[in-house]
Amino acid sequence: MNDKKWIIAGIVVFLAIFAFPFWYNMGKAAPAPEVKLTEKAKAAKQCVMPTEYMRAEHMQLLDVWRHNVVRNAEREFVNTEGKTFNMSLSNTCMDCHANKADFCDKCHDYASVDPYCWDCHLDRSKENE
Repeated sequence: MNDKKWIIAGIVVFLAIFAFPFWYNMGKAAPAPEVKLTEKAKAAKQCVMPTEYMRAEHMQLLDVWRHNVVRNAEREFVNTEGKTFNMSLSNTCMDCHANKADFCDKCHDYASVDPYCWDCHLDRSKENE
């Protein structure tokens, strides 16, 4: 047991190195960005689904829409309140949320995600500038 002091020193060094990133970044997390809604979105007062649902589940909803449009040729979505919407990212979503940089990109950058939506869909907000 003569190595007891070296084992304890090794454990302390290991824990210090392991925990350093946590200590270094403590308190540096940026707040979630506030998105800017267009006047049309403010006037509508509600998205295709409730706001909290859309914040958490919009990608799953868009995946279901894509599947239904491409595989089943379904173009209409009926929400929980019975209102009908055209299943289209470019025409339905971007109609109210027209500024991709202020609406989509801020949150996607904050969350460090790179959605592949724009590989196929057009960002018409660039055309309007």
